[in-house]
Amino acid sequence: MKCPNCGSEVSEGAKFCSKCGTALSSAVGFIITTTPTVSGYRVSKILGVVTGLTPRTRGLLGKFIAGIETMLGGEVTAFTTELEKARNEAMERMKSKALALGANAVIGLDMETSDIGLGAGVVVISATGTAVILEPE
Repeated sequence: MKCPNCGSEVSEGAKFCSKCGTALSSAVGFIITTTPTVSGYRVSKILGVVTGLTPRTRGLLGKFIAGIETMLGGEVTAFTTELEKARNEAMERMKSKALALGANAVIGLDMETSDIGLGAGVVVISATGTAVILEPE
């Protein structure tokens, strides 16, 4: 069996490439963490910074419902779902860029939000981290 990242021969059943550390089993999964290290693993290669962005806004009906919820106080549930979708989308975009570099993990994840536009109601969610290749210790 060959490593899909570096082409090295790896033994059957191996979870990681012994040369480059690429995850070989889908059961291992892709690791995303806010910490700079992962217990039980060591960073064998840093591939670079990866970012995923997604701008979101609510439609007219969503803004109307949010306006009513704002008057009543408490959580504005009309935006909660959109923010969760945006967060997941930004992380998936970041992960796709990391996978394209040959990473099996992103460490140091930082999530940020910001407003753009003057009263347009557009929120940008950004997921940024360091794409790396992890190897078991």
